[in-house]
Amino acid sequence: MPSYAHRRSPVYYWHPTRWIKSVEAHVPHKVLRDIINRVRFGAVVPPSDSAIYVDPVEVRFEYTGGARLRLRRHDSARVVGGDWDRHRSEIGETIRMKSCRMRFFEGADWEDTPMYQRMLRQIGEGKKPDGCASVEDLRRRFAGIDLLKARTLAEGRFLNREELPENFRREHGGILLHVARDGTLLRSGGAGHRFAIARLLNLPEIPAQIGAIHREAVDNGVLASLRRTSRLA
Repeated sequence: MPSYAHRRSPVYYWHPTRWIKSVEAHVPHKVLRDIINRVRFGAVVPPSDSAIYVDPVEVRFEYTGGARLRLRRHDSARVVGGDWDRHRSEIGETIRMKSCRMRFFEGADWEDTPMYQRMLRQIGEGKKPDGCASVEDLRRRFAGIDLLKARTLAEGRFLNREELPENFRREHGGILLHVARDGTLLRSGGAGHRFAIARLLNLPEIPAQIGAIHREAVDNGVLASLRRTSRLA
């Protein structure tokens, strides 16, 4: 399937809002990091924001070391040593998983799910959960999750971010996975509903945005096993 990005006008890539978003997403830093990684490690380390393809059942842990070392999307493809990857906990049924289960398997309205209610309270407190500043934003957000589930069932897989009209850069914005020294994948921040849907629908494979990478995963070769293309595309 051709990417939506291939169909865009060149004007899209030069639009000021895209350049602003590039700065906010630390793209200049990522480009420099990619160059340094290529010099240091050759082609072993994937480019920042690249997609890796994994079985969601194999993603059993989340990164819990944020108070010691905050690792987010702007750290994509950053090679980091130390013991940060030991700070992890097993992923249980999150509030997003519970809400998606209620919606998709029990027929509940989104308004009756704990995730919706929590975000509604946060909006009332003046916060903007997932960028939602109003009830109307919230309704659009959850309508988008319905669309994601329907699209996933129709395709039989998650589309890559590059295949979506809202794509920004490679797999940026997807499920973020850090790579521990032994190759264990650690989920971290964002795309919680995508991850919940993947688990609930028992998808055999999902694309994910590469996060931080432990230096030992580069040295011992386990990173290479993650560098493959989709089996389902």
